[in-house]
Amino acid sequence: MRERRLRWPIAPGLERTLSGQRLLAVERRAKYLLLRLERGTLLLHLGMSGSVRLLDPALAPRPHDHWDLIVEGPLALRFHDPRRFGSLHWTEAAPEAHSLLKALAPEPLSAAFDAEYLYKATRRRRVALKPLLMNSRIVVGVGNIYASEALFRAGLSPRRAAHRLTRRQAGALTQAVKDVLRQAIRTGGTTLRDYVNADGEPGYFRQKLFVYERAGKPCRRCKTPIRQRLQGQRSTYWCPGCQR
Repeated sequence: MRERRLRWPIAPGLERTLSGQRLLAVERRAKYLLLRLERGTLLLHLGMSGSVRLLDPALAPRPHDHWDLIVEGPLALRFHDPRRFGSLHWTEAAPEAHSLLKALAPEPLSAAFDAEYLYKATRRRRVALKPLLMNSRIVVGVGNIYASEALFRAGLSPRRAAHRLTRRQAGALTQAVKDVLRQAIRTGGTTLRDYVNADGEPGYFRQKLFVYERAGKPCRRCKTPIRQRLQGQRSTYWCPGCQR
């Protein structure tokens, strides 16, 4: 460990706990990477600017390379995080019972996230649809960009009150979320500034965006100028002609 002061301090003695254990599997839950070892699980969150690379442990660390997990090869899983918003936790219990994971909602690409689920989840909620989609207690992993794009594809205003959603609209919205995420995955994600994948390549979903960061530009469908406003301190983009 070169720097333990992340979003939460890395537990003292973690190196001794991990030493000699085999890495059995790598999984994901919401925005957490789950590194399953023989006697427990590491929960890794990349924060806003974090990344991990698999490299030669002899390679000199760069600034903000905070820790290495050395595996056979020899190879190192090296964590880089300029803002130090990431985190690393160890648990010997079932990871889904951890305080950071136990309250998380369904995954957006799972069968559990469907029209009936979203319709029931919105019945008494007067919050607007855009912040609702970004609430990890409703659905996990739908960030600002993809929430705006999914609402455009579903033809729904980001300002619409959640409790006004019909079953048909709930079906259109859950399908739009799945479609946007699958297309983004196929094109490597969305690079707006500094995002790159594990190979150092940018994501190309930005070229597919209909509304995000297109304020004042004509809608790709109806030519109405795209609008922008703040919702929950985040920029929201929508087409007033296509979204009601």
